[in-house]
Amino acid sequence: MSADLSSMLGIDRTGSMKVKIHELFQCLLETTKAEPEAIVGFSLSASPKLGDFLGDLDPALSLDWNNRDFRGLPELRSHVLTQAGLTDLCGVEDVLITAGAAEANYLAIMQLVQPGDRIVVETPGWPQADVLAQAKGAEIVKVHRREADGWALPLDDLAKAVTPGTRLIFLSNPNNPTGQLLDRATLVEIATIAERVGAWLVVDEVYAGLEWDGPRAPSVAGLYDRGITTGSVSKALGLQGLRTGWLICRDAEMIKDAFILRENSSEIMNIMGEVIAEIALRPERYKASLQTAREDGAANLAWLMDWVDKEPNLSWVPPQAGLIGLGRLPDGVNSAAFAQRLLQDPYRTFVLPGSAYGEPQHVRLGVGGGAGVNLEEGLARMSRALRAMVT
Repeated sequence: MSADLSSMLGIDRTGSMKVKIHELFQCLLETTKAEPEAIVGFSLSASPKLGDFLGDLDPALSLDWNNRDFRGLPELRSHVLTQAGLTDLCGVEDVLITAGAAEANYLAIMQLVQPGDRIVVETPGWPQADVLAQAKGAEIVKVHRREADGWALPLDDLAKAVTPGTRLIFLSNPNNPTGQLLDRATLVEIATIAERVGAWLVVDEVYAGLEWDGPRAPSVAGLYDRGITTGSVSKALGLQGLRTGWLICRDAEMIKDAFILRENSSEIMNIMGEVIAEIALRPERYKASLQTAREDGAANLAWLMDWVDKEPNLSWVPPQAGLIGLGRLPDGVNSAAFAQRLLQDPYRTFVLPGSAYGEPQHVRLGVGGGAGVNLEEGLARMSRALRAMVT
């Protein structure tokens, strides 16, 4: 393939075999050093406290692995299937508990993608697949969501990108960072595109359950034999610190390969994280927690939308689901420069630049985190910073 054609399709042929730091992670590192007083764009629900779970914890619980099942506590894996709507389509043997959705994605990509394989990813999207594919020396094809189309995934472009030899497609649903949702019909069409060439289809579902404009989309593990669903308790339930997630796939060999790699990376599981996650995902408790997260998120989203409507220097496509979306900055204002300025006095406010997602004219806005992120004050400071930069 010519260099011009590779560029046109968005193909990266760097061939690097080293995992390199991504701008998104670099921004988060800088934030901890800056100690901001407000955060605009927090990406997860308010976090519960350990005390919320003490009544359900057994004080005699051993913190050593109990040899019940190296793939994860069976009752936790059962809850995972229930919350994903997969109890009639998958069994607990199709679930592997992981150190968050990030490890689930890592296990799938590192085991399935080899040097020279083609992987198709969306942009803007969760950048992990891009980072890992570069490290593997894969051929990366990016399918571009466009703001003018409401950040919808262009299925015609996806179909053109998925050619014979495509090994894997990686998407997030709801999309991270735009909050746009793929419905059942769209997912079925995407699975058909993947099946046509025998590609694996990985869908990161960390924001599932927080839909504002429709029902929860079905999990791809129940739609396609080579469909892989990844998720965690981090976003909707605010339990990021547990580092507990999952990978679901009906292909026994794929689960086995992921299990083998996990044994040689994070090894056996975090028993405390699994036990608390199991409590959090008990159906009645999960239902109540998710309802609280939805109510808080919807209220904050309504407030944020009102702020955007009144802010002359920023516009956005509201998210259909999840806690984040992309706001467009005025022409001539670069998101990385704006984010750096906003971190400094007198603003002391963190916002993630859209350049971390390949969108340098945008910033990430969000409604998570609860009162501790000081969102209202952060947005007021952001308005002042915008006025200062455009006048």
